[in-house]
Formats: sequence, structure tokens, C-alpha cells
Amino acid sequence: MGENGMNYSSEEETDISDSEIEEYEKKVYEQLKKGDRKLKVTGEKYVCPYCPNKKQEYLLKELLQHASGIGTGNSKKRSPREKANHLGLAKFLQNDVQAKAAAPSQETSPLSNYDHDEQFVWPWTGIIVNIPTVLKDGRNVGESGSRLRDELRVRGYNPKRVHPLWNFKGHSGTAVVEFNKDWVGLSNALAFEKAYDVDNHGKKHWTANDSQKHGLYGWVARADDYKSPGIIGEHLRKIADIKTISDLIAEETRKADKLVSSLANVLENKNKSLQEIEHRFWETSKSLDQVMGERDKLYQSYNEEIKKIQLSARDHFQKIFNDHEKLKLQLESEKTELELRGQELEKREALNETERRKLMEDLEKNSLKNSSLQHAAIVQQQADENVLKLAEEQKKQQENLHKTIMQLQNQLEAKQALELTIEQLRGAVNVMKHVKDEGDIEVMEKVDKMLRDMREKEAELEEVETLNQTLIVKERMSNEELQEARKELINGMKDMPNRAPISVKRMGELDTTPFHDACKRKYPEELAEDKAVEMCSLWEEYLRDPEWHPLKMIKLEGQEKHQEILDVEDEKLKNLKKDWGDEVYKAVTNALMEINEYNPSGRYIITELWNNEERRKATLQEGVSFLLNKWKIKRQRGMD
Repeated sequence: MGENGMNYSSEEETDISDSEIEEYEKKVYEQLKKGDRKLKVTGEKYVCPYCPNKKQEYLLKELLQHASGIGTGNSKKRSPREKANHLGLAKFLQNDVQAKAAAPSQETSPLSNYDHDEQFVWPWTGIIVNIPTVLKDGRNVGESGSRLRDELRVRGYNPKRVHPLWNFKGHSGTAVVEFNKDWVGLSNALAFEKAYDVDNHGKKHWTANDSQKHGLYGWVARADDYKSPGIIGEHLRKIADIKTISDLIAEETRKADKLVSSLANVLENKNKSLQEIEHRFWETSKSLDQVMGERDKLYQSYNEEIKKIQLSARDHFQKIFNDHEKLKLQLESEKTELELRGQELEKREALNETERRKLMEDLEKNSLKNSSLQHAAIVQQQADENVLKLAEEQKKQQENLHKTIMQLQNQLEAKQALELTIEQLRGAVNVMKHVKDEGDIEVMEKVDKMLRDMREKEAELEEVETLNQTLIVKERMSNEELQEARKELINGMKDMPNRAPISVKRMGELDTTPFHDACKRKYPEELAEDKAVEMCSLWEEYLRDPEWHPLKMIKLEGQEKHQEILDVEDEKLKNLKKDWGDEVYKAVTNALMEINEYNPSGRYIITELWNNEERRKATLQEGVSFLLNKWKIKRQRGMD
């Protein structure tokens, strides 16, 4: 039994999954059949071997109800191993213990040796007479009932109590012995009677008048004793009735039939409840499938709408770029025209002095205009280069960012391009205003046209800003819905085993196994456990301490970005690695990096959906797909 106890304790350290309950139930049943677990305490009292912290004693029927209730219950507090243990216990009680208990009458009841119609006093009662008494203070005094009871128990008759009978003179020298009401009590009573009868101290020896009586005489009370006059008959009529063995068997049969009928009704009600639950389950399953289908449709329509908006913004940007090219060509044409006019003025310089002065004035004006146009051309060229760079950056961002975020960036770039266009148009208008001083009608018309273009671009900018705000609101709402769905998924998967491909991981939780291993190597066995707990508590406090921040920022080579890495020169970490080794150091640094990544401000443990196969944060789609697959497998098993 010692080795078996050790095996049980080692097995119970690891739990089993729901799919292994049936197999483990058979294993527990076989162990109970071999007698590896003790159930019976005394008489009809039993204990549950799988509830060691619960010292309650049960009748056989009560223990069966206890085991069935835990084994078939839906409580999340009970582990699969506990349910399997109690299912195996219930099976053993039904198939083995009840079968043996149903036939005790073949061994312990007196049915085979006595007439079923013989009338006994019930509850089973024995009579003891000729108890020695002495006269004391004017009254007869005899042996106490508790002492007689103890003597009978030592002899193996197990009476409940012994009641001496008293009359007006004191102790009458007689007593009644009360036994248990069951067949075991009858067996004890008849053994009591037989022992006295073998010693020639039975009822027939007491009633015989052939000799003087010495010692105690005893027998089982029957109908004649019940109806007899005197103190014995009076007492029996007060405390008991007369029944035959046939009457008791019939009464037990009626009780058993009533119990079977009651259990059948309970079973029928349970089956009805089970059918209702299954019906609600299938309705919920159907509703879930419908909701998932609608979600997929919404997701598809959302992606299509994003693509349309993206194409529209790209076409709009291309249109703005083409307009820039046209304006550039117009500026080049005007510059060429002014240069030709300057050349013509230079040819007329030799005509006369008056015309020369006038020509010089015209040349100066043309030079100023040409300088302004050149400056405008340079500004235009820089603007074009900026537009090209902006377009190239936009293309790179489109390849890396999420579809929704990419669309918002396109709208932002379109907005910036419109603002740039408006600024360029305003610059061109200012240039034209300088040229306008000559009174050229054609220049005035171009200025008016540029002003109209500028107003159109401003109107387009307002439309883009409105669309951008709409997309931002839509994205925020979608993100909030996804975050709420993710939270609900995490709450629903908290009780699932960590060995599954997708599970809930406590980010920043300290792995205590390396601490226990290190303490076992460093300290005696009786101190290792306490030292490990002390070390774990200390480093958990360090991890939650916002003042301790063993991290530093470094600049990535060839990039403008910075990255936060572990500061290996931190004194606490250096001492930890030196004193306790690499495994403990790795456990602490892993927990530190996780809590810094997922909750740097709060510095406390949070739960996150985790992909155990790829060792990364799982997406919402992966979590939902995993639950659906698990549900389909469970439903398939239920159908099989």
C-alpha cells in the first residue's frame, strides 16, 4: 500500500485533458477492484478516497450520490482528473459494492435458519435476567447497563445499549438489550441468544423448574415476551412492536421499489433537461455560424471599399502631378518669350540715344522679370522634387503598412500635395502680379485662371480632409470592436491548457522552475523549497518595481531608429547570473523583456493570446479558428 500511495501522489501532480477522462475512469475502476483504495470504515460507513481533505463519512447510497454528482457535474472548479476519479468510484459502487450489499441476507440474515413467520420484537431486542443485586439503603442495586453493554461488545454482539429495568424496589435483576434494526443486528441478537443457550442459560433453561438458577440468562425477545405481564412485557410494549421476518422483507422491498421509481423519475427529468440543453446548444451553434458568415461578408466588403478609395486617391495624386508638369512647361515658355524680346531690344540699341535709354530701361525691367521667373522656376523644380520624393516614400509605406493605415497615409499625402499645389499657385500668382504691372492682358487672364485653379484645389483639399476623417473614425470603431472581441476571446480561453497551439499566456510571469532547480543544487533538501519560494518572491517584487529599469536605448546602425535592449552591466542582473547561474538569469530577463514590451507603464502581469508553435502573439483570427476547430472536434466526438 505504501508503494501504491506514492504512485498515486506522483500521478496526481499532472492533470489530464477532457478527452482522457473515459480512459482514466477505467483505470481507476480497475484499481478499486484490486483493493488499492480503502472505502469502508466500520459497519455501513464509507469514506471517499479521492477527497482526502474531507473527513466526512457516508452511507453507501450517499457516497454513490456524492461520486456521481462530482463525476457528471459541469463545475469548472473540478479538474478532469477529479471527475474521472469519481466516475470510476461511482462505477465500482454500482457494479461491485451494491451487488454485494444487495445479497447480505444470504450470509448475515437468519432467513435460512428461522421461520419467516415467527414473530420477533422489533427493533431487535434481547432479554437478560438473574442479574445479581444487593440491598443498599433500602433499595436493590445491580450492575449498570453500560458495563453489561461493554461486556457484550467484547464478546462480539455489538449492542447499541443495555437498559436495566427498575421497579419500586429498585433494580429488578432484569435488563433489555437493544440491537441495530438491520439484518446485522438480528444476526448479533441471535448469536447472543445462541451463546446463552449453548451454556444452558437460555430461555428454556430459565423457565425450567428442575434446578436452582446461577449466573445470567439471556434470549431474544419474541411475541410471548412482548405480551407477557410484568415489568419486561410492559417495557417492550412501550419501546417496540411485533414483526415477522416476512413483514420486514416486504417493507424493504416496498422501500426499494419506491426508491427505484423515484430515481427513474429523476433520470427522466435529467434526460429532458439534457435534451433541452442540446437543443439550445445546436441553436447557439447555428447562430454562431451565421454571425461568423456575416462577419466574413463585412470584412470582404470593407476590404473592397478600402481598395476603391486607394485607387481613387492614387488617380487624384497623378492628376495633381500632371498639373505640376503643365505649370512647369508654361513657366518655361514664358521665360523663352521674354528672352526673345530682350534680344529684339538689344538689336534696336543702335538707333538713337533716346531709344537706347528706353531700351536700357526695358532691359532692366526684362532682367528683373527674368530673375523673378528663374526664381519661380527654381521654386517649382524644388517643389517637383519634393513631390517625387513624397510619392516614392508613399510607395514604400504602401508596401509595409496595414491596408487601412496605408489608405489613411495616402489620404494624408494627397492632402499635403493639395496644400503644396495651393502654395505653388499662390507663388505663381505673386509672380504674375509682378509681371502684371506692364498691363499685359494675357498675363492678367493667366493670373485669373491660376486663382480659379487654386480655389478648386482648396475645395478638393476640404473633400480629402472630410474623407480622411471618415476613414479615421471608421478605423477607430473597427479597432475598438476587434479589441473587445480579443478581450472576450482571452477571457474564454483562460481555463484551457497551455499545451494547446493557441492559448492564453501571462506576459511577464516569472518561471519558478529554474529557481527550484538551483536551490536544490545549492541547499539541503529540507531548505531548498523555502529558499526557492523566497527567491521567487524577491525577484517578482523587483520586476514590479518601476524604479528598477535595467534597459538602455541604442541607435540602430545605418538607421534613424532607436532600440531598447537589456543592460547587461546592471548590478542586480550581474550578481544574479554570478550567484545562481544562466537558467535563473534567463528566466528573470525573459520575464523582464515581456513585461517591458506588453506593460511597461504598469509593470504588472497581463494576459495575452499566444501562438505556442511560433512563439509569438496570436492574431484574433488564429484564436477564433482554433476555438472553431476544437468545437468541431468535440461535436464530432459527441455524434460518434
